[in-house]
Amino acid sequence: MKPASLLLIILLLPFCTIAQPAEFRLISCSNDAGNYTAGSTYRRNLDALFASLADDSRTTTGFYNLSSGPPGPDRVNAIALCRGDVSLNDCRGCIADATRRILVDCPVQKQAFGHNESCLIRYSNRSIYGSLDPNPKTASGFRFDLAPDPLRFDDAVGRLLIRLRDSAAGGSSVRKFATGTEICGFLTIYGLVQCSPDLSRRLCDDCLTGLTNGISSGRLGGQSWHPNCQVGYEIYRFYAETESPPTPPPPPAPAAIGIPIVVAAVLCSVSFFLCCRFRLKRSTISNQETTDEINGEGFSQFDLRTIRLITNDFAGESKLGEGGFGVVYKGILLNGQEVAVKRLGRNSRQGDMEFKNEVKLVARLQHRNLVRLLGFCLEREERLLVYEFVPNASLDHFLMDADKRMHLNWETRYKIIIGIARGMVYLHEDSRLRIIHRDLKASNILLDAQMSPKISDFGIARLFDLDETRGNTSRIMGTHGYMAPEYTIHGQFSVKSDVFSFGVLVLEMVSGHHNSYVHDGSSMESLLSYAWKNYRNGTYISLVDPYLRNDVVSGAEIARCINIGLLCVQANADDRPTIAAVALMLTSHYMTLPLPSEPGFFTGGGSSSWGYSSRTSRARSVTDGGSFPSAEALPLLSNDVPISDLPR
Repeated sequence: MKPASLLLIILLLPFCTIAQPAEFRLISCSNDAGNYTAGSTYRRNLDALFASLADDSRTTTGFYNLSSGPPGPDRVNAIALCRGDVSLNDCRGCIADATRRILVDCPVQKQAFGHNESCLIRYSNRSIYGSLDPNPKTASGFRFDLAPDPLRFDDAVGRLLIRLRDSAAGGSSVRKFATGTEICGFLTIYGLVQCSPDLSRRLCDDCLTGLTNGISSGRLGGQSWHPNCQVGYEIYRFYAETESPPTPPPPPAPAAIGIPIVVAAVLCSVSFFLCCRFRLKRSTISNQETTDEINGEGFSQFDLRTIRLITNDFAGESKLGEGGFGVVYKGILLNGQEVAVKRLGRNSRQGDMEFKNEVKLVARLQHRNLVRLLGFCLEREERLLVYEFVPNASLDHFLMDADKRMHLNWETRYKIIIGIARGMVYLHEDSRLRIIHRDLKASNILLDAQMSPKISDFGIARLFDLDETRGNTSRIMGTHGYMAPEYTIHGQFSVKSDVFSFGVLVLEMVSGHHNSYVHDGSSMESLLSYAWKNYRNGTYISLVDPYLRNDVVSGAEIARCINIGLLCVQANADDRPTIAAVALMLTSHYMTLPLPSEPGFFTGGGSSSWGYSSRTSRARSVTDGGSFPSAEALPLLSNDVPISDLPR
């Protein structure tokens, strides 16, 4: 091989990447024709039309033209069209989904247009058959990556789309659809165009010309939609129908120059094919290995199409929340069961290892205070987890929202604290495995309809043998403010690091403050240092959430929780109680509590902002002027001390 040819192959290899299909969606609602009201004649006609739109016997071409109601302002006219390569079954499913979506996004408008990659639907109170929308709202999307030779690539795309436009415009009254290919160097460009078949040849040509002129220059793929037509091209086959043979390449150059170029092009094509095949095979093998490994845990595997259906294609109105891992959506299975679908983002901090970790761990865990995993989906680049739906979202939605927190009385908060403790006892001691959660925090505590807590998000949890007590890692993952100092600074984690996180949660529940800061007049400090200061001074009431101060509750219970929280966040891990001991302290009302030492308090920065205390810190703090209530001085629960009687 000549050096020039080899160099050409090397230069072109970076372009050997697998293109993934892009999905574009538009729902356009128009107020030009006015609005309707619930229960109106127009809405009844629209419901009747949508009910019959996907009638199996109505069409075999994927084109629907329907009207409902007598002539007049309340008559509804609709057109639906499936892409020419979509099967009738898929077509009917797509249209059924589109009718649901368009009514959600356009709840009162008399005129609307919606589409996705497989079908489009539009309706209006005016006649739309055989006419080109005069004021269309179009949608388009293009890839960010440029072709190796943008100008030459654009010329090839233009030739392809003009040829397909002429073919589609000349189609029949039931089908105006065309696909084909064009060769550009070592790339094959695949194109697709389609018009609504009720358009005349001239109107179809006008519609496609408008979209073709808007094609982005030099991009390796793109698609555009209009209420009456669509255009798309990619460098992979993105449609199912068999296209016409590729257009032959231009005649070769003279032999002296042409042969090396032809050889180089052939070799690069082979390299491109092998590169793509290797990457696709590697991705497929990786997914299959992961799937086989997870399937051994006895879970349901959902296909991606089902997940898209139950979440309305990950629609905005289905979104429950978002975190560092990605987004959580609400879905409804075919049996009517509500579920939460956790969709891991491509840039998520939770990668394949964490995905497998969460599925395999939760598969073996069954407890009323742990969220229940129902199944998973691992398809293409999607990583999805399907959980039971917990209707009251996460604890932080209540605790860190002033309006919602006022509805959290002490009885509910105490019930949540005890439930979290029981779930952690199960993880640490009662399950057949020992699990260190490593990310216990308010946003990972979900609340069911009865406000019972369920611990979630086991993506970074670690599995221990029953005789193991601690581990080390150089990969610090978790949430600042909840992480124990020995874990943040040295990467040491154990059951006691989870106890630290639990103690932070308890103090948040008592105070209503986020762990990272407390506003105290004009100053601001960390919750742990603020709690310690008030414990030293015996001013419990200053730490208690103002919403609880007017509640008729047991002040002794709150005082004990402050004491327990501070025991859990002591700087030295060996001084902290086990979570089983904590659960006993919470439920054994007459148990005398030990005195805590100074916490490893977090002041809001990096590892340097952790304050350690030695085993003599308790005596030193007293010498410095602090005073501690004795364990015996803490009021017993049986005394039923009101909150107003706590030390101020």
